[in-house]
Amino acid sequence: MLFIEYPRCTTCQRAKKWLDEHNMEYMARHIVEENPSYDELKEWYEKSGLPLKKFFNTSGLLYKEMQLKDKLASMSEDEQLRLLASNGMLVKRPIVLDGEKMLVGFKEAEWEERLMSK
Repeated sequence: MLFIEYPRCTTCQRAKKWLDEHNMEYMARHIVEENPSYDELKEWYEKSGLPLKKFFNTSGLLYKEMQLKDKLASMSEDEQLRLLASNGMLVKRPIVLDGEKMLVGFKEAEWEERLMSK
């Protein structure tokens, strides 16, 4: 399992604690030091079935500074993916990848349902 995080993010810290409490093995990846590539983001987006907006860290300072709330609607999917690949701080986290399972953000009930069921 791959756990993509920003270590100073409290949501990521809670998610990591949850994984540890459930004895789940994972490899942690720092989202800023090793930002997801365009190809990775495209694959994850297609695999997730989620709207692309769900991959943006809408509560982040960079998102707000860049006024993306107003700009995303007029951007193509390709432009949005390229933007996400340009800076890990724009990407919603944590992200968990486990084979075919892909989760964005931490909602304990969703993680319980999706990661605990085999």
